[in-house]
Amino acid sequence: MSFVHLHNHSHYSLLDGLSKVDGMIDKAKKCGMKAIAITDHGNMYGAIEFYQKCKKKDIKPIIGVEAYIANRSRHDKQPGVDNQRYHMILLAENETGYKNLIKMVTVANLEGYYYKPRMDKELLRQYHSGIICLSGCLGGELSQAIWNKDYAEAERIALEYQEIFGKDNYFIEVQAHHKLERFDEITEWQLKIAEKLGIPLVATQDSHYLDHDDNKAHDTLVAIQTNTDLTDGNRLTNAIEDFSLLSIEEAMEKFAHLPPEAIINTVKIADRCNIELKFGSWVFPDIKIPGERTADEELRRLTYDGIAKRGLEKTKEVEDRIEYELKIIKDKGYSPYFLVVSDLLGFSHKNGILTNIRGSVAGSIVTFLIYITNVNPLEYKLPFERFLNPERPSAPDIDMDFADNRREEVIQYAKDKYGSDRVAQIGTFGTMAAKGAVRDVSRALAYPYDVGDRISKLIPLGSQGFPMTIARALELVPELKEAYDKEKETKEIIDLAMKLEGCVRHCSVHAAGVVIAPFTLTDAVPLQYEPRGEKIITQYDMHVVEDIGLLKFDFLGIKNLSILGDAVRLAKETTGTKVDLDNVNLNDKKTFDMLARGETMGLFQLNGSGMTKYLKELRPTTIHDINAMVALYRPGPIESIPQYIERKHDPKKVNYLDPRMKEILIDSYGVITYQDDVMLIAIHLAGYSWLEADKLRKAMGKKIPKDMEVQKTKLLEGFKGGGLSEAQSQELWLLIEPFAAYGF
Repeated sequence: MSFVHLHNHSHYSLLDGLSKVDGMIDKAKKCGMKAIAITDHGNMYGAIEFYQKCKKKDIKPIIGVEAYIANRSRHDKQPGVDNQRYHMILLAENETGYKNLIKMVTVANLEGYYYKPRMDKELLRQYHSGIICLSGCLGGELSQAIWNKDYAEAERIALEYQEIFGKDNYFIEVQAHHKLERFDEITEWQLKIAEKLGIPLVATQDSHYLDHDDNKAHDTLVAIQTNTDLTDGNRLTNAIEDFSLLSIEEAMEKFAHLPPEAIINTVKIADRCNIELKFGSWVFPDIKIPGERTADEELRRLTYDGIAKRGLEKTKEVEDRIEYELKIIKDKGYSPYFLVVSDLLGFSHKNGILTNIRGSVAGSIVTFLIYITNVNPLEYKLPFERFLNPERPSAPDIDMDFADNRREEVIQYAKDKYGSDRVAQIGTFGTMAAKGAVRDVSRALAYPYDVGDRISKLIPLGSQGFPMTIARALELVPELKEAYDKEKETKEIIDLAMKLEGCVRHCSVHAAGVVIAPFTLTDAVPLQYEPRGEKIITQYDMHVVEDIGLLKFDFLGIKNLSILGDAVRLAKETTGTKVDLDNVNLNDKKTFDMLARGETMGLFQLNGSGMTKYLKELRPTTIHDINAMVALYRPGPIESIPQYIERKHDPKKVNYLDPRMKEILIDSYGVITYQDDVMLIAIHLAGYSWLEADKLRKAMGKKIPKDMEVQKTKLLEGFKGGGLSEAQSQELWLLIEPFAAYGF
């Protein structure tokens, strides 16, 4: 016989499930199970991550949820009456069922939330299609009727759910948690009712952690959730029972008291659950285009209209660059995306909302001409391919900054234009990091505050790309390792904290991400309110949102833009001067003189003693100097600042390792300053394609030593193949290597 787990809580059952998704799948695979379900409390946070990882490891994913069923209607929220609710397992049998789960989870959160996100029978009747229902654990409505010894009511409940879901889609769920109060009595009556009414049985484990010895770690996690500690005899705990992920052999032994059909049905249900989700293609918001023009035609029209508006001449260089970019955009089908972004920013410009665009999109002349960006890439020699190239598999990503005091106006505009049911902010998840996990565990174990505080302070902060873990801290900090080896309390805290580390602690709203769909969002994404707020957010994070084909639009609120907006307003009110921030004189001598004198207080990215010192030495005279200082003033590249200053004041010292580098580095006096420089060097001197150069950039950005070593070997081989000697190749690598830290 075989067995499939159909009732499992991952760490997305916030502060109640301890199992990480990878761990669940790996254990099921190791145990020889062909499928496994995810059924988190009231949410679908982990559904897509679980699905994708199951598919990669050749095990069938079953997507479900442990729903909360309202005592009465989901709309009833009377204190003392409607805080009671029942548990029930809902599994998606097919794509229809998966979409219906999304609908029900969303409604439970947006309409039925009262302590927990609640469904009701009206909702179940509306969206029952494609759903297999299991009656639930001890907290299920059927079990609670038996608990109250109302056996006639229990039978009525079972028949009602069977009528809602259909004879073949409702199962009475039986477990083997014998140590729980009155468990055997309730199981006995479940079996009687199932036999009397002809309702099939199914055995489940109600797994909350992977292994038997995770019991205390899970109990600690629940104590953290409930803000109690393990010495509190009245706290919520099920530590007396085992809720681990059983092996097939353990399941056979544990469920031996049940009719064989209960185990057989786990496999039959798994066989029936078949969902095929598609990834890797994108859909765009449904933007209305005047006349009969296509999105490609409209983008072309706006782009060419922008030449005169921007005051450019229609030279061959400009036209060739436009045609090159438009072809790539059209071939990839991205024209609607550019039109949507242009429209959002157009609304902002018309309404006096200060905006800014960051990142590689500045390399596009199309975005410059349709007023998405304000930088002419030809003037600054910015490559379009860094932003978008024929080989790039991912969708374009334009980061839009808005004055933070008016950002909500732009989001509301998007809702008004595209439909409030098609726009939502994106959810994100906070996890238990090393320091916090240690403090939480120490408190939950009832240790004095200074114990956890002392251990936590021994754990260093992580760096960009290298988040600190407890295991890594034990390797790096001798005092921590010594305390772990010699102090019983430290060992206990750290061992438990390592099991909790990385677990999802809460869901919140992403700082910038907004999703705009061409259809009702709940056709693809479950929604909820942000915790303790009124914003509607997705239950899928930004990576999952993009995986399922919806593009993330970044609406980032920037305080400095609000300050600038206020400054422009005050200048107008007090002096009558109208300041146009989009057309500031970039060659203003007074400004450069001010910077050379070190008058930088309050200047974004140019203040601070270190930067001020370098500016005084540099005595900047062009915007390129300012750009270079901002880019170089970070760990790694900062080593090049003295060389940049020296070469600026003595052009004789400017040299290039290879003549091909002159065109790339002429504006920075031969000093490698930007990631773009590294990418262009890789392309022109090592024969990289833009896709390979982008992989190099990502490896530098992630700062993973193993990946950088691979890139180093490949790049050196490319340099030698491109005509450089071994010595020149090594010398050029030494110039590039600092960018493996913090290249900009």
